[in-house]
Amino acid sequence: MNTNNELGLGSIFSFGIRLGFFFFQELEQALRDQNRTGGSQMAKDYTELAKDIVAHVGGKDNITKLVHCVTRLRFSLKDESKADTDYLMKRDGVVTVVKAGGQYQVVIGNHVPDVYETVLKVAGISGEGSVDADDDVVEGNLFDRFIALVSGLFQPMLGTLSAAGMIKGVVAILAALGVAKTDGAYVVLNAAGDGLFQFLPLILAITAAKRFKMNQFTALAIGFALVYPNIAASFTAEKPLYTLFAGTPIESPIFSTFFGLPIIFPASSYLSTVLPVIAAVWAGAKIEKGFKKIIPDVVKVFIVPFFTLLITVPLAFLVIGPVMSWASDLVGALFTGIYDFNPVIYGIVLGAAWQVLVMFGLHWGLVPLAILELQKGPGVILVASIAICFAQAGALINIMMRTKEEKVRQLSIPAFISALFGVTEPAIYGITLPMRLPFIMTCISGALTGAYLAFFDVKMQVMGGMGLFAIPSFIEAGNSMTLIHFLIAIVANFVLGFGLTQLVKIPNLFGGQSEKNADESLDSEKERVSEGAVEQVVTSPLAGEVIALEDTPDAVFASGAMGKGVAIEPSVGEVVAPADGVIRLLFPTNHAIGLATDDGAELLIHVGMDTVALDGKGFTAHVVQGSKVKKGQLLLSFDIDAIKEAGYPVTTPIIVTNMSRFRDLKVLAEGEVDLGDTLFELN
Repeated sequence: MNTNNELGLGSIFSFGIRLGFFFFQELEQALRDQNRTGGSQMAKDYTELAKDIVAHVGGKDNITKLVHCVTRLRFSLKDESKADTDYLMKRDGVVTVVKAGGQYQVVIGNHVPDVYETVLKVAGISGEGSVDADDDVVEGNLFDRFIALVSGLFQPMLGTLSAAGMIKGVVAILAALGVAKTDGAYVVLNAAGDGLFQFLPLILAITAAKRFKMNQFTALAIGFALVYPNIAASFTAEKPLYTLFAGTPIESPIFSTFFGLPIIFPASSYLSTVLPVIAAVWAGAKIEKGFKKIIPDVVKVFIVPFFTLLITVPLAFLVIGPVMSWASDLVGALFTGIYDFNPVIYGIVLGAAWQVLVMFGLHWGLVPLAILELQKGPGVILVASIAICFAQAGALINIMMRTKEEKVRQLSIPAFISALFGVTEPAIYGITLPMRLPFIMTCISGALTGAYLAFFDVKMQVMGGMGLFAIPSFIEAGNSMTLIHFLIAIVANFVLGFGLTQLVKIPNLFGGQSEKNADESLDSEKERVSEGAVEQVVTSPLAGEVIALEDTPDAVFASGAMGKGVAIEPSVGEVVAPADGVIRLLFPTNHAIGLATDDGAELLIHVGMDTVALDGKGFTAHVVQGSKVKKGQLLLSFDIDAIKEAGYPVTTPIIVTNMSRFRDLKVLAEGEVDLGDTLFELN
């Protein structure tokens, strides 16, 4: 190797050492912050509060039904006279008590879901959750809806997903050190790390069942059918019965049929896939709901799942799966055509689209082609995709440095480690994709480095590992430049992922601020408060007549117990964003929405009084929870006449729920206001 190459590798090695040093500094700082804050970051224990609430509503035997809304536990009691209202109203942790609509409402605040779960536990009762509406009524941007769906399905497993990714990294290290794949330690640890990814459809079946309101065990049965161990072998043979769409990109050999209907089974099987099981559970939920309406209660417990499985599983194999398979084949044909046209354009397109293809499971259209290519010699089909994981790693470092949320910081550390070993699911589904722009920046990084690798005709020598362990796959005898170009792509992806993410705002995902940032800004916050400086001006999210909060027909809002603010009697059935921010809360019935503004205010917009009882009728959401919104963007639509005809006031409070952050709220509007007019200021 010549001197210039040695210098280049030395620089890369030096950069790696510095990166490692920075990362461990961040990790050490995060641990110090956690130790310093003690239990402040831990989930609060509401056991004593829950016990007190249950005891003073008359005990568990007095509870016939329990649901919760945005801020309240809504009890249906056998005998309201048994409830000790005076005690509960004075009890710490309870804002107030309201009796309305045949319900005994214990107002808790924004953390009501946690208190609700604890009440169920200590009382030993089953609740009915929040008041649900059909998720299908949610309108809005298809991309937003997809992100919200996927992020929500992966959210419960992010910690475990990151841990599994780290174990896969450990296994890769063992392999690099020469541990045989047949060694017991390798086998066991590989199962621990890879098992979750292999059988991901089963986990997604559970989370999708919860999202689509389906029996979880029935959903699991659908997932088990898709990944059944011997099913792939059952659908292959030496010679197909016949071939569908011969000579086209979606040519499909048929090895088996279902009562004469062709079964199109993907060569890659349904292991490790995402969309097929989600689509199957969604369809199963619709089928289950239909049969629940017509099957007698006496046999519903087994007849409903019987018909659900009987219809859904064949549907998954005959329709849902083939559609995914055909889409994957078309992707393979498309990218092959692009490469034949121009390799550099191919590198740009594949580098930009790879992570999206993986999310949809469409990358399988390229993987078999790459394997066939590498069997004949060095290949280029997947080269543009190999180093993209380092763009995620760079973006995560930036997010870790700039986020105001301790939870995001904690999730970023294991996600970063996983990304170094090529496992990017925790980073994508848990952090960058929900944040939107950081994910887009990593796609741009992939496009630029993909063009670079294609321009220099970098070839993969063998199908190797992922992340750092993909490096040996680019060692070419007699040509050190292949490896150097790939190492440059790794560094470039990291730098671009970090640098491009620096250009965008890092939104809050969980609505919280880290203790570190809070402490650092404490003095400046006190200074601003003491000076009475205006921190934020909030514009009107509705058109109508301004009403003082104390004049609203609800004692909780009127008392200011939920926070300071103002109310509007709307003249137009639309709610728009009063400021740039992130939707932190969208109640399933779409009657209330919570917005965390970019300037730090947390706003609750509650359309009407007790409108939760309408169960979503007359309300339409145009955003989803987690959406990043701009000032003036349409959030909700509602039918004023329908709400009034149902007997509910339409008076809409706009409440600042984190007034402790501010000194005061000053209402600046009176009389009639239009959308976007100045409403109040916070200082």
